[in-house]
Amino acid sequence: MHDCFKDKVGDVLLPGDVFSFQISETISLAGNAKPDKVVCGPGLRRDGDEVLVCKSGILRHKQPNMYWMDSQQRRYVPAKGESVIGIVTAKAGDIFKVDVGGSEQASLSYLGFEGATKRNRPNVQVGDLVYGHFIIANKDMEPELACIDSSGRANGMGVFGAGGLLFKVSLGLMRRLLSPQSEIVKELGKLFPFEMVLGMNGRVWVKAKSIQHTLIVANLLESCENMTAQQRQALFKRVADGSF
Repeated sequence: MHDCFKDKVGDVLLPGDVFSFQISETISLAGNAKPDKVVCGPGLRRDGDEVLVCKSGILRHKQPNMYWMDSQQRRYVPAKGESVIGIVTAKAGDIFKVDVGGSEQASLSYLGFEGATKRNRPNVQVGDLVYGHFIIANKDMEPELACIDSSGRANGMGVFGAGGLLFKVSLGLMRRLLSPQSEIVKELGKLFPFEMVLGMNGRVWVKAKSIQHTLIVANLLESCENMTAQQRQALFKRVADGSF
């Protein structure tokens, strides 16, 4: 089942491309042999015995059986459990409306903050930045955010962003920045000390010790979009030498 995918890993695919595989109907007398499962990530959709490509990009593979399309998409589609950076746009009773960069705004209850009660309401104003995760996200319902985890703790979520810079990058670059062993983040950390918040919706918040350093870090992150590792290292070396 995996052979039809492995041959295309690293290739550019377009919407409408189809992977077909037939599940063997023979019965093994030696044991309960089960067909291998394929986990379809973003950009792939399962339809019976076929997998359809619904997003243009490069086919990627992660052991043992996960496949997805790596694309330079900039429009964000909310997904349950993903952590994002949102901008509070309005207050409507007990609900805050938050812009997360999707097709519609998300809702955030005032009880979705650590320690919030009916008497002790969080101090959230229109225009504030919030970092939270989706607890409801599907095409038939309005997305809903929360700034607490399952145990009621904030764990770094909530209102933030005083004095920093917010900008947007592509979702492909964001996944590279959020990878556990991201070389871009490690190399940037050697240049300047800075704080950074990354949202899966492509928004980045950066704050360094000076406005100049903050702008340099933001420009370097945006420049990494279409650079190879060698080009990125050469650029970072120029910055470290003061010739940027």
